[in-house]
Amino acid sequence: MEQSIPIVETRSDAEAFLDERIGQGVKPGLERISGLLGFMGDPHRDYPVIQVAGTNGKTTVTRLIADILGAHGIRTGTFTSPHLHRVEERFSIDGAPISADEFTEAVAGIAWFVEEYEQRSGSGVTYFEVTAALAFSVFADVALDVAVVEVGLGGRWDATSVVDASVAVITGIALDHVEYLGETLGEIAGEKAAIIDRDGVVVTGPLPPAADGAITARVDEAGARWYRANDAYAVSDARIAVGGWMVDIDGIYARYGDLYLPTHGRHQVDNLATAIAASEAFLGRPLDNDALTAALVASTQPGRIEVVHHHPLVVVDGAHNVQGIEGLAAALSDEFPDAQWHVVAGMRGKRSPEQILAPLRGLADHLWATAPDDEGAIDPAMIADGGGRALACDSTIVAGVPEAVAAAMEAAGPKGSIVVAGSLYVAGEARASLIGTEFRPSGVHVRYEAEPEGESPDEAWLDTEDAWTEEGSDG
Repeated sequence: MEQSIPIVETRSDAEAFLDERIGQGVKPGLERISGLLGFMGDPHRDYPVIQVAGTNGKTTVTRLIADILGAHGIRTGTFTSPHLHRVEERFSIDGAPISADEFTEAVAGIAWFVEEYEQRSGSGVTYFEVTAALAFSVFADVALDVAVVEVGLGGRWDATSVVDASVAVITGIALDHVEYLGETLGEIAGEKAAIIDRDGVVVTGPLPPAADGAITARVDEAGARWYRANDAYAVSDARIAVGGWMVDIDGIYARYGDLYLPTHGRHQVDNLATAIAASEAFLGRPLDNDALTAALVASTQPGRIEVVHHHPLVVVDGAHNVQGIEGLAAALSDEFPDAQWHVVAGMRGKRSPEQILAPLRGLADHLWATAPDDEGAIDPAMIADGGGRALACDSTIVAGVPEAVAAAMEAAGPKGSIVVAGSLYVAGEARASLIGTEFRPSGVHVRYEAEPEGESPDEAWLDTEDAWTEEGSDG
C-alpha cells in the first residue's frame, strides 16, 4: 500500500501532527529516534552539540549557554522542553523562538519521514521524539555553529542522547521521575551520567554526595575530562541586588567579577556558574568579559521565579519537585523578606502535594488549589487537602488557573503577594493570563560575517585567544 504524503499547510496542521503522537506516552530507548534520524539523513551530525541534563535548572542553563556563546559571535540553536505557551518556544535560533511559519514549514519537511518510518518499523514515534527530530532538522537547515540541547527525561534513553555531545552538562541531581529513573540519588545519577561520551567533556553543577559514585564511575569508564563545581570552577561571591544577583565566578580559565544576573533565586547563581563553565569548556578558552556581561543583562528566564505583576506582587515559577520548591522558598525568604504569600498551586503526574509544598511552610498565608488544563492534572481537592496540611494554612479550591490567580489577587489586595507554583503548565497559564504569551528574545546574539583576508573563522578565533586570556584573567 502506497503511503500518502501528510498534508501540513497551516500551523494548526503542524500542531495536530505533533499532538497525534501524545498518546504514545514515554517510551525509553534510542532505537526509534536513531531509525527516524537515519531515515532523514542524520541531521543531528551536522553541527556540534552541548547536551544539558539534570533534575532542575536544565532550561535555564541551556538558555544561558546559548546567550553567552551567542554574545561571542557563535550561532546557536536551542531545544528545550516543555513549553510554557506554544510549541515553537522549544526551538530557538539566535536567542529567539522560531516563527509559526517556520514551525509549519519544518513540520511539513519531516512529516513524510515520520509516517513512513512508523509504517516501515511498525513502531509509533513519541511526541518528544518527533520534537527532537524536528529540532535537529531545523538546526541543520540554518548552518548552526552549535546546538544546545536539553534532555527531556533522565539521560540514558532520552531521545536527545542520540547525539555525540562535544560537552555534556549535568546541572544537579535530586529525586524526581522515580518511576522511570530509579528511587535513589545514585540510580538517578547513573541514568543522567550516561550522556557522558567516550573521551568526552563533562561539566557538573553542585552534586549531592550520593551522586558521586555513579558519575565518577561513568567518567572513569568513558575516559572523560570532568569539570566539577567547587573544584574546576566555583561561585566566589553572590550578593542580592535589585531584581537579581551580583556575582563573582572563578571559571575554568579566568575569573569573572561583578556580573549582574537579572534573575531571582540563589540557585540561579549556581546555574550561571555551570553555564559559564560549559561555555568555557566548549570554546577551550576564557570568555570575553564584555560579551559575558552583555549576555547576562539580555538574558530572560520566563516562568522561573518571574515577576509578572507588581500591585499586587505576582511571582510565577515552574518548580514542580521538592528541590525546585526549596529553591523557590529560599528566594522568597531572601529576596522578599516582608511578604506573606497567597500560594496558587496546581500539579500533574504522580506527585505528593504535601511533600512538594512543604518547603513553603511558614511563608504561606492561604493556599489556592487549582489544576492546569491537562489530562494528567492532579485533583485540586487533593492539593487543597495535602497542601493545606503541609503549609498549615486555610485552602480554597478554584477551578482553572486564571480564575485561581484572579481570586488570589483579589484576596491579597494591591499590597499583597501571590506566588504560583507546582508545574510549568500552571506557570504558563498564570503567565498568559497576566502578561500574555510573548517572550522577549535575547538581543545579544551577534554574528561576525567579515573575516581578515585569507583567514578562516577558526583561525581568527585562535588569533584572539591570547588577548582574551589577558582580559579574562583581570576579572
